[in-house]
Amino acid sequence: MDLAFLHPLYEHPGPWASVYVDTSRPTEDSARELRLTARAMAGDLAQRGADEATCRAVEEAVEELRHSPDPHGRAFFARAGTVVLDPRLARPPLGGSRAEWGPLPRVGPLLDLAGEDPVAIVAYVDRKGADFELRSALGRREAGTVTGRQWPLHRTSGADWSERHFQLKVENTWEHNAAEIADALSVCQDETRADLMIMVGEQRERHEVRERLPERLHDRVVEATHGFGSRLLDEDVEQLRAEHVRDRIDGELDRFRAARAPDDAGRAGAVEGVPALVEAAREHRIEELLIRPEAADAHREVWVGEDPDQLAARRGELRTLGERHAWATRADDALIRAAVTTDAAALSLTPVCPLPTGAAPAGGLGALLRWR
Repeated sequence: MDLAFLHPLYEHPGPWASVYVDTSRPTEDSARELRLTARAMAGDLAQRGADEATCRAVEEAVEELRHSPDPHGRAFFARAGTVVLDPRLARPPLGGSRAEWGPLPRVGPLLDLAGEDPVAIVAYVDRKGADFELRSALGRREAGTVTGRQWPLHRTSGADWSERHFQLKVENTWEHNAAEIADALSVCQDETRADLMIMVGEQRERHEVRERLPERLHDRVVEATHGFGSRLLDEDVEQLRAEHVRDRIDGELDRFRAARAPDDAGRAGAVEGVPALVEAAREHRIEELLIRPEAADAHREVWVGEDPDQLAARRGELRTLGERHAWATRADDALIRAAVTTDAAALSLTPVCPLPTGAAPAGGLGALLRWR
C-alpha cells in the first residue's frame, strides 16, 4: 500500500476525530439518513471530548455526502475544526458508521477498508482496436479507445498470388493494430498507475497485444477466461483482482519468513511483536510493516510523544528518552505514524488478513527491517 496519502495526518498535532461512514445501503430517504448519521457522529465525538468546531466540521462533511454518494463509504479525519483527509472506502466499514477521538488518527481500519483495492484496466481487444475500462472497488469508468486500420482485416481461402498478397496485407493490418493497442495500453497504465491489466478478446488478438507491451508490464498482464458479452466476465475481473492481492501478500510473507532467520552476524532482517517493533520504529529501521487488522497486538497499548519516533511500550521509557508529554494509544496507529514519517522512501505497508494460522507474524504485527 502506498502510504503517501496519509502524510497530511501527521503534519499537525492531535487530538483527532476519526469517523468511518457507511453509505453502502442507499434508500429513497438517503439524504435524511445521512443527516441523522452526521448528527450522531458529531454527538459521539462530543461525548468523547471533541471540541465543538471539530464536531461541526465532521457533521457538515458527512452531510455533504448526499451530493456525491459513495458506493461503500467514506472516512473523515479532522482536528481543530478542519477535515484534513477524507478517503473513499473500498468496502463498507464493519459494524456500520462509527466515530473515535484520540491522540492519533485511527487509521488502522483503512488497511482493510481502503488499502488493498487494485486498480485494473480491462482491455476489450479485437482486430479493429480496443476499448479500455478502469475497474476498482469504487466502480468502473471508460479509460480510452483505440481505433486501428479498418481494412483489410479478414483472410480469404484462395491460393493464387493475388490472394496470398491480400492475406499478407491482412497480417500487416493485424500487426499494426496490435502495436497501436499495446502502445495505448502502456500509456493508459502510466497515466492511471493501474496495478493490473486484464485482456479480454480472442486468444490470438490477446496474445499479439501482450507480446508488444513493454517488458516492465508483462507481469501485470492477465487474461480473462470469458469474453465479450459473457455474464461471467465481471466475476472473472473480480477474481483476478482478488488473486492479485493474494499473490502480493503471499510474496511479502515469504520475504518476512525468510528474513526472520539470523544472518552470519546474528542479525535478523525481520521482527515481530510490539516491543521489537517499537524499538525498530524509534531507530527508523522499518522498511515494511505487516499488519493483520484487528489482531491481538494491534490493540495493545503503547505510549507516544509529540514526535513520531518517540514511542515506547511503557510510559516510563518515554521519560528516559527525554519526552515530557506522553499519550496512550493503539500499537497499530502509533507504528503506522512512526513508519510513515521516517525517511524510508520505499516504505510500504501490507495488511495480511485473512491468513492461515502461523502464516502471519505472531500477534499480527511484524516488520521487514533495513540496516543503516
